Amino acid sequence: MTSITLDDPVAASAAAPAPRRPVRWHIAVFLAPALLVYSAVMVLPLVETLRLAFFRAVDQRRVYAGFDNFRLLLGDERWSQQFWNALANNTYFFMIHLLVMVPLAILLAALLSLPRLRGGGFYRTAVFLPAMLSYVIIGFAWKLILSPLWGVTPGLLKAIGLGSLFAPWLGRAEYALTTLGFISCWQWLGVPMLLIYAAMLAIPNEILEAAEIDGITGFAQFFLIKLPLLWPTIGVVAILTFVNNFNSFDLVYAAQGALAGPDFSTDILGTLLYRTFFGANLQLGDLHMGAAIATMMLGIILAVVCSYLFFVQRRLVRHAL
Repeated sequence: MTSITLDDPVAASAAAPAPRRPVRWHIAVFLAPALLVYSAVMVLPLVETLRLAFFRAVDQRRVYAGFDNFRLLLGDERWSQQFWNALANNTYFFMIHLLVMVPLAILLAALLSLPRLRGGGFYRTAVFLPAMLSYVIIGFAWKLILSPLWGVTPGLLKAIGLGSLFAPWLGRAEYALTTLGFISCWQWLGVPMLLIYAAMLAIPNEILEAAEIDGITGFAQFFLIKLPLLWPTIGVVAILTFVNNFNSFDLVYAAQGALAGPDFSTDILGTLLYRTFFGANLQLGDLHMGAAIATMMLGIILAVVCSYLFFVQRRLVRHAL
């Protein structure tokens, strides 16, 4: 057997135990307030909502009902008609944003990234400014602007000879949801524009210079070089728009009220959840059915987001690379 002597520093250092890493308690101390607030405001209400969805009130007692609330929501004629109407309106509301707001954001980002453009900071601020305003301000302001009685829209259209095109867009069932969709696009256009604009500025100059050497300039450079590199960012913008739209409530409530008129034509999942949970007018609130609607909303959002992350985002990143 060989023995380790103090004269052999290499062997002594190899035999010595590894020093322990210091415990960084300060990280937990700094994270604890934010974690407590997030748990109290987000996690606990979410868990309680999921729990309420599986119970029902019977004779002023809370009784476990399993999936009966969901069967009632999807199968009962009275509940299912409201739910599917709200889901269809939510999908249509999202498609307006996807087909109108996202292309406009790409166009504005491309224009604002032009090197010879003057006043780019002013234009970016002007487009982003509505996103800083409250939903309540936006809803009431546009309700006043589009009013056929005291709004400024009829007078403006008459002044340019288009008075015949005016209609009470928020007062007709066939126009109301589309009008709210355009208002929401106007309000939130600045957010995707800035995200796409930042991604456009992050494209390496070497790629653009190589494209110019090959004779690819102008519109061809945008569609052949820049746009493929922007697809991951556009995908993130689309999924964030989806989540925001399926959680929408404030704009419809501010402009059309809890009943989402006229004739529930602007009713979305958020307003249906509000009426069901808290009650509205002569309708009494039902905590358990409201929790079931909230759980369905969470399930829809999770299913779409997870599908996007696993099946779409990977291909977009691979295509961009």
